Amino acid sequence: MTNINFGTDGWRAVVGSDFNEENVSLVTKAIGKYVFDNFGIYKKILVGYDPRNKAYEFALQCSEILADKGFTVLLSERIIPTPILAYSAKVLDACAVMFTASHNPPEYLGIKFIPDYAGPATSDITNEIVSNIGLEFDKKISGCVKKYDFAPAYFEHIKKIIDFDKIRQLEKNIIFDGLYSATIGYFDKLLCSENIQFNSIHMMHDVNFGGGMPEPKPKYLNDLIEMVKNYSNAIGFANDGDGDRFGIINENGLYVTPNEIIGILMLHLKKNKHMTGSIVKTVGASLMLDMLAEKSGIDVIETAVGFKYVGEAMRKYDTLIGGEESGGLTIKGHIPEKDGILANLLVLEALAYENKTLVELQKDLIKFTGCQFFNDRIDLKLNSREDIKEIIEKFKNAEDFAGMKILKKDFKDGVKLYLTDNTSWVLVRASGTEPLLRIYFESDSLDKIESFKNSCQN
Repeated sequence: MTNINFGTDGWRAVVGSDFNEENVSLVTKAIGKYVFDNFGIYKKILVGYDPRNKAYEFALQCSEILADKGFTVLLSERIIPTPILAYSAKVLDACAVMFTASHNPPEYLGIKFIPDYAGPATSDITNEIVSNIGLEFDKKISGCVKKYDFAPAYFEHIKKIIDFDKIRQLEKNIIFDGLYSATIGYFDKLLCSENIQFNSIHMMHDVNFGGGMPEPKPKYLNDLIEMVKNYSNAIGFANDGDGDRFGIINENGLYVTPNEIIGILMLHLKKNKHMTGSIVKTVGASLMLDMLAEKSGIDVIETAVGFKYVGEAMRKYDTLIGGEESGGLTIKGHIPEKDGILANLLVLEALAYENKTLVELQKDLIKFTGCQFFNDRIDLKLNSREDIKEIIEKFKNAEDFAGMKILKKDFKDGVKLYLTDNTSWVLVRASGTEPLLRIYFESDSLDKIESFKNSCQN
């Protein structure tokens, strides 16, 4: 048995190495014990899987183990995005186990546990699961495994919260890059069912994700970007491997940052759909969102990095929208889990309501805040956790950074330094999933960003 830890979004490891039948069995039994101890044997457990190598085989193994322990298990009859499995946990009053490694390299696989509130498991839950590893509980009744199609209920729900009639009026060339991901057969099917025309590429599942990464970032979206440029008035959409993150390309063939998308949608939901509530954002998200919220009369709730913290806050507070800088968001009336399908549809809805291009909506953000923000991040691989702690401690005690005075410090997640120009900050935190130090930067100037990066790398 290897050391099994749940990071910010589940346990992940390399298939055939640490991610093997023995460890999957241990984690599955630990999850089963958690569900039994907290909900009883009659709590249904849903099991899903993304397109990764061996994901179905491990999902089947997990299902059979849980059924042998006495649970009724609903196993997805096909590849499924994480947000659809999470929504199903809510409507079926069940817990769920998702086999995915999200946007990680193709050789990885992972397990996400989703409680019945339909959001990421919080640390107290995953800590209990880890403490159960190696423990057994007696079989109480005879369980079973049933194949299940989770799509219809999710589609019905999405059609209630998205104005497809408005989207049909949108004069736009929509391009969907399936990116070999789990949203193939879901996002495209929703558009087809609503008679919304679109073009598509990479619409097949591939365990190697076309030789790239299942991450909707510009470096992996070259084909989509070129296609958008070759069409007039086009916009591009993609999702990560399990469909909970989004990547969006504007009419100029440029990547639109998640911070901008969250800002555009926050304004859209308030203005056009008359929705109320706070914005929940992570400490790594843009100051632009704080400015937009302040000028719109929207309260801001800030959390540590990781959607489990966003989801937890959304369950506590009346929230309009929750999002993170890495490409995840959700809204009031949905689930406290990031949903890339929903994000794509909301962007189309916002464009239709505003009757503007995405480029124009991006410019509106700059006009509204009076400032353009730039963001970057570097990852430093260090020799040990002690080295990481040492650097974080230096930032805690710093009085200035890159020649600028520090206005205030935040210790919500690592160390965040706000600088005296009121538009710049640096965040230093340890990765929750890898032995890395992540350093985030934001400023109103690319020159400042470069200066900040140099200060950290020299």
